[in-house]
Amino acid sequence: MKPAELLAKIRVVLCRPSHPGNIGAAARAMKNMGLSSLYLVTPRQFPDPEADARATDAVDILAAARVCASLDEALAGATLAVALSARPRDLGPQPRAVREAVGDLLAAAARGEVALVFGNETTGLSNEEVQRCHAAVTIPANPEFSSLNLGAAVQVLCYELRLGAYGGTPPSADPTTPFASPPATHDEVEGFYAHLERVMTDAGFYNPAQPGRLFPKLRRLFGRIRLEKDEINILRGILAATQEKTGFGRRD
Repeated sequence: MKPAELLAKIRVVLCRPSHPGNIGAAARAMKNMGLSSLYLVTPRQFPDPEADARATDAVDILAAARVCASLDEALAGATLAVALSARPRDLGPQPRAVREAVGDLLAAAARGEVALVFGNETTGLSNEEVQRCHAAVTIPANPEFSSLNLGAAVQVLCYELRLGAYGGTPPSADPTTPFASPPATHDEVEGFYAHLERVMTDAGFYNPAQPGRLFPKLRRLFGRIRLEKDEINILRGILAATQEKTGFGRRD
């Protein structure tokens, strides 16, 4: 199954979200990572202009969000429900680190719908809500300050799933024209060195009769950066302009 198809089968379920801005932030995080299915269980305030504002260009995810009266309704049709839990519970599944669990979550998405279940911003998931899930994951945050903002928690899980779905190398969002040019050939580099030597000699900066270590050092300098064709053209253009301006060594 293609990565985008796997991510499309993963739903994000927010239980009892109390702040509409967090709903918008979650929607934005989802769209950033290629997920689109959002379920809201008894949100305190939704729809709401603040949710739209925080979602930025992900308002389409908010518009398609399903508002549910219970967690059972939000999990209907899912073959795997995974609770985000910051702490171990006496009852319910023991949480695994997100990155450790990603492979299993994607394998489950290849077979059916997967639900990622997030709790309320203040209280998290209740024990009853966790027990309704088949598995649990946790984000290995700083144990001295492990409480994450809801939108940030959604972002982390969606990021890990996207990374896993694409085998660690998701496609770039905006392909650009490559900045680099092909590497310069040996004769092009040597032509540059010969040109540079002529200009430095004519300017009185370099004395071929007493070369010292100047040219070996220059070769080492330019050799470190592995000159490209465009760079050779730029450097020789500078040298040619210098010759034209000063009258030094006007010859090829």
